[in-house]
Amino acid sequence: MTMAPAEGVTKAGVIPGIAADGALYPIDKMDAHRHAALHLAVSVFVMSGEKLLLQRRALAKYHCGGMWANTCCSHPHWGEAPADSAVRRLREELGVVLPLEACNIVEYKARVTDGLWEHERVHIFRGEAAPTIEIRPDASEVLETRWASVEELSRDVRINAETYAPWFRIYLERWSELGL
Repeated sequence: MTMAPAEGVTKAGVIPGIAADGALYPIDKMDAHRHAALHLAVSVFVMSGEKLLLQRRALAKYHCGGMWANTCCSHPHWGEAPADSAVRRLREELGVVLPLEACNIVEYKARVTDGLWEHERVHIFRGEAAPTIEIRPDASEVLETRWASVEELSRDVRINAETYAPWFRIYLERWSELGL
């Protein structure tokens, strides 16, 4: 899925919104989050067998700073295919380059922090890596990383829900829908 940039719209900070009729339109990323507008997103899950690579979001992120989430989440720029966005953001956030497989598309809506919303149609991608893969996180994006099984995470979320990003809690509840 590729979008042609609209007249006068730049790529930076502009993401694909989704109208009621399914048509894509350019929207400012922060406007999408302030107004709970449905928009495209990508989520990457790097697995090593049964273990998932998690990231703890940098404290300065515009929402959910310091919370644990799946390997990588982002939005395609306007005019960028979701698969290209997933590869780009995995490299930018964690310094990791590996093949990603498209798994499914899911939709959710969740209140996050600072009065913002996530209302996303998410393209889910999976990558497979050894637990010894070199990870070079961008400190402005990622505070730390760790590997954990979905079973371990499900238990921990019941005890420490506030330490996990709202969308990641939804992903764990709907794990079988992700197609991983």
